[in-house]
Amino acid sequence: MKYTLTETRSLKWFSLFEMAMSCTLALIFLTTVAQANEPKTTPTFQKILFLGNSITLHGPSKKIGWDGNWGMAASSQKKDYVHIVTASLSKSSVVKPKILVKNIATFERQYATYNLKEHLQDAFTFHPDLVILTIGENVPQLKTAEEQAKFQSSVEQLLKQLQKDHHPTIIVRSSFWPNKLKDEALRQACQKAGGTFVDIRSLSKEEKNYARSEREFQHAGVAAHPGDQGMQAIADAILKAVQP
Repeated sequence: MKYTLTETRSLKWFSLFEMAMSCTLALIFLTTVAQANEPKTTPTFQKILFLGNSITLHGPSKKIGWDGNWGMAASSQKKDYVHIVTASLSKSSVVKPKILVKNIATFERQYATYNLKEHLQDAFTFHPDLVILTIGENVPQLKTAEEQAKFQSSVEQLLKQLQKDHHPTIIVRSSFWPNKLKDEALRQACQKAGGTFVDIRSLSKEEKNYARSEREFQHAGVAAHPGDQGMQAIADAILKAVQP
């Protein structure tokens, strides 16, 4: 079959179009595969707020034989979960993030009457882009559904206040010494705030995660805190939650 000059040109253009489309589709496919295989990167944060209790920060106390000024009962500051998390997140940031570390054990014990604006104004004005809340251990036993609801409501108010002017990433950790009612209240509050809940209940089942398994302590309460290995495990769980 013979083609006219116009038909021949049309066929050439159609062939070129087919080739271009094939190349484009191939490029899209290769790009998609490459992106899928790219390692996930950790988001960068400029300000990190750690709110917790003695596991997060505890000053020296001769009464209980604790002379550190970091998370009880890590052997050094760099080995508590706060500084492990900070060091890891600093690797993905051009500038080392600023951190604010606060012990809010009083909030745990007095959650029903605690004045957030009075006691945590520095935390609110810090304007963090990452909030890591690690509480529960010092909350009195929740004996009724009403007490559980009140604790949950208090945590919700705390997270809501932190989100008032900014929209930080929220991480809430369950208790190192697990408690079903407390942990469920924390989980519900975290969910309502749009945060990520980190369940570390399994850590308490491993004796190696307690400081008493690493060295001797004068006070049994200090010894029951996470040691270096426990702190590392807590940090690992939090860092996993921060990953995209």
